[in-house]
Amino acid sequence: MKLIRNSALVAAISLVALSAQPALAQKKNDKEAAPVAAAAPASNVVQGIAVANLQAAVSNTDAFRVAQQQRPVTYKPQFDQAQARGNALEAQIKPMIDRFNAARQGTMTPALQTQLQTQARAIQDLQEKGKQEIQQILLPVALSEAFVNEQIEEKLDQAVQKAMEKSRVSLLLQPGAVLARANAYDLTNEIVAERNALLPTAQLVPPQGWEPREIREARAQQAAQQAPRPAAAAAPAPAAPAKPAGPQPEGR
Repeated sequence: MKLIRNSALVAAISLVALSAQPALAQKKNDKEAAPVAAAAPASNVVQGIAVANLQAAVSNTDAFRVAQQQRPVTYKPQFDQAQARGNALEAQIKPMIDRFNAARQGTMTPALQTQLQTQARAIQDLQEKGKQEIQQILLPVALSEAFVNEQIEEKLDQAVQKAMEKSRVSLLLQPGAVLARANAYDLTNEIVAERNALLPTAQLVPPQGWEPREIREARAQQAAQQAPRPAAAAAPAPAAPAKPAGPQPEGR
């Protein structure tokens, strides 16, 4: 068991223990003291405080685990294509690397140094191009992972609130904010149970054209910045001076 190294908590527990010691009752006609009542053991768990690993609460949900099992089957064509492209890329680059290493064994001259730089640049360009191709092939897989995670995360707040209410927790901390703790403070499993109840399974394949939340928010922010601002209202024209009422006297 991990112990909470908190001076305030230790002082509170000590105060409870001291106040629980019974006073000795003496009889009027007997010098013998009455038996001392057994003190109730002080609890070492502070009620209302808990710790939860929210990242683990996501990966331990049924929806996440089932999606991890289904994804290799659903996206097998993409995985196979990416594997084949990776093998072809390795077969294409290996001879280039062998020639590069063989050339390095020679006497280093300006011409050889230029040749090595050219070969290294060609290898790097080919590797980068192949990496981008594989990422493009596996893009549906990446979108599936983001889609499942977003469905689970949408239920996070609700699951946390339900777990806190059932366990009567008013303060929830992250593990990184605590130096040490007892296992009784961990609320992660309760959050997982609530999230499983809220979302037993997640949809694996996102709908056509779906984008992760980060991209949607970035597009919305960009659109808001590019939206034309309403033109300022034109200033009203100055009012003409009022004409005096009644006939004016003629000048001499």
